[in-house]
Amino acid sequence: MSANAKPEPIGGPLWTPAFKVLAAIFGVSALLMIWRFAAGLGATTGLSDGYPWGIWIAFDVVTGTALGCGGYAMAFLVYIFNKGEYHPLVRPAVLTSALGYTMAAVAIHLDVGRPPFIYKIPIFPGWWNLNSVLLEVALCVMIYVGVLWLELSPAFFEQWQKKGAHPTLKKVADTFSPIVNTLMIPILAVGVLLPSMHQTSLGALMLLGGQKVHGLWQTPFMPLLFLITCIAMGYGVVVMESQLATTIFHRRRETQLLARMAVVPAYLTLAYLAIRLVDIVLRGRLGLAFAFNVQALMFWVEMALFIGGTAMLFSPKARGTAQGQFQAAMLLVLAGVIYRLDAYLVAYNPGRNWTYFPAVPEVLITVGIVAAELMAYLYIVKRYPILGGASEAAHN
Repeated sequence: MSANAKPEPIGGPLWTPAFKVLAAIFGVSALLMIWRFAAGLGATTGLSDGYPWGIWIAFDVVTGTALGCGGYAMAFLVYIFNKGEYHPLVRPAVLTSALGYTMAAVAIHLDVGRPPFIYKIPIFPGWWNLNSVLLEVALCVMIYVGVLWLELSPAFFEQWQKKGAHPTLKKVADTFSPIVNTLMIPILAVGVLLPSMHQTSLGALMLLGGQKVHGLWQTPFMPLLFLITCIAMGYGVVVMESQLATTIFHRRRETQLLARMAVVPAYLTLAYLAIRLVDIVLRGRLGLAFAFNVQALMFWVEMALFIGGTAMLFSPKARGTAQGQFQAAMLLVLAGVIYRLDAYLVAYNPGRNWTYFPAVPEVLITVGIVAAELMAYLYIVKRYPILGGASEAAHN
């Protein structure tokens, strides 16, 4: 770890013009959330008996949790494979994971018919349906949200223990910091186990759709494909977050560090492409890729994005520059997003006479959830030691 890698708060004003715009977007979304809970799902969404979930699940949860796998991916690299040089990237990755999973939990409350009873899932095991894939997903996500904030808690404790902090916060930090530090190894172990479980389960869930899921996506390898892509997306988000943060906050870039890390998602996505294409050929579904329909088009969009991002990561010239790293990461993230949306929405056909298109409140609420996540990110990095390294000005 470099000498300048110690995390520190960015500082600066919080209520910038950009923050105010995000707050306004979230304000509109909050009003629509109140309307959703008052009027119900039927009046505020495009959902139906044929399509019991839409973008609140397919994007906010299934895709949002994959975008929040940066902490999971970095935990593998730093703690499992003992690559300590990447430690400066851990806290920002865990922060994006904690925010992504927390917002996914919010979205779940919006989507279910009786959200006040969600709290009963972990505390009433006698009611559990042990044959349900969604039970495992629900329990894992609930626990993982807490695990992520525990992983991030040392950043809060460090700030609260500084001179001038509120006495109550200092007391909380002094009390719980030693406990969390003692338990950090099992916390990290659980933090690696849980995403491995529920990300594969999100893929397994669509196996239950049987013939309702298009042949280009319906495969016994779907759980594995979901796991591989979530890790690749996690690395992509880490790269994008690092490059955007260094640009916006004028921090020192970690170009060489990110270039070395790029080899990992490159081989992951290469494995994904090999499994996906070989599986389609062996199952005799290759002809579906050349049909003139939306499913075939979206399949090739996925493939083009994955192939483009993978090729850039294998190119020393592309992965050696900040611009190339960002573009490759963006391609992989977009590819993973589209793969998940396709699997849950485009590839899913419940039968004739059933259609789904997100209603305006669904879209605006989703945008508002993303805005809230960005607001929380800005607040935390400005007030707590998350981002490592000094500003560019300190190196001039």
